[in-house]
Amino acid sequence: MNFSKTLGAVSIRGRLKTFERPQIMAILNVTPDSFFDGGRYHRIEEALRRAERALQEGADWIDVGGYSSRPGAADIEVPEEMRRVLPVVEALKKEYGEAICLSADTFRVEVAGAALEAGADMINDISGGNEAMWRLVARHRVPYVMMHMRGTPQNMQQLTDYPEGVTLEVARFFSERMAQCRACGVHDVILDPGFGFAKTLQQNYELLRNLSWLAQFNAPILVGVSRKSMIYKALGVTPAEALNGTTALNCMALYAGASILRVHDVKEAKEIVTLLEHLKSS
Repeated sequence: MNFSKTLGAVSIRGRLKTFERPQIMAILNVTPDSFFDGGRYHRIEEALRRAERALQEGADWIDVGGYSSRPGAADIEVPEEMRRVLPVVEALKKEYGEAICLSADTFRVEVAGAALEAGADMINDISGGNEAMWRLVARHRVPYVMMHMRGTPQNMQQLTDYPEGVTLEVARFFSERMAQCRACGVHDVILDPGFGFAKTLQQNYELLRNLSWLAQFNAPILVGVSRKSMIYKALGVTPAEALNGTTALNCMALYAGASILRVHDVKEAKEIVTLLEHLKSS
């Protein structure tokens, strides 16, 4: 099974981080309106407590985001996003130093640059990127998460028409964007198929079923399905009741070759990795 292979490595300013085992990325939304945890961690002390607990439970990355990307979320200005994100990145880096790996979840070059200066170790870009972003990442010599998306959070769910199928569209998107990204000097690219972004419920499941297609790009794969509508709408539950479904889909993603699980619930995700490791070694 794909889970048994080495899952890649990335370089963070010259420091190598390997993925011999799948990594867990803890979501830290410093927003008032994210679909599941909006408003919980927008104060620095609350964000620090969230990060501490996530690290104790086994998180390998903390992903700090100040712009809600749920469908239909309100747009905010760059200064407001910076006001939310930068103090948290600075506080976490001051508290943990190189013992913590921080990802800045932003599609804006200005925010990404400021976050990297404040101590972020990676950029997680829902937009799929552009030349300015890629050149910034290359200068800082950090990894870059490239996600597939169409449009913006405000209109993406009206852009779900894929005449040749969503899997082929995502593969073509990554083929083109990765070539452009590498031409700008970015060496460490992580791919995120973008579950829930410009995709219908059924398209999300088609993409998960065909996740192993992304192995052709020789890059680590990040999967973020945690408590999303593809789970709670399919089950007829709320996001608060979607942990069991999240666990099931995360397990499937690891079998299909995912290198990183982006989650709200670190302990449960780490347990999946531990149990699959026992299965692999038995």
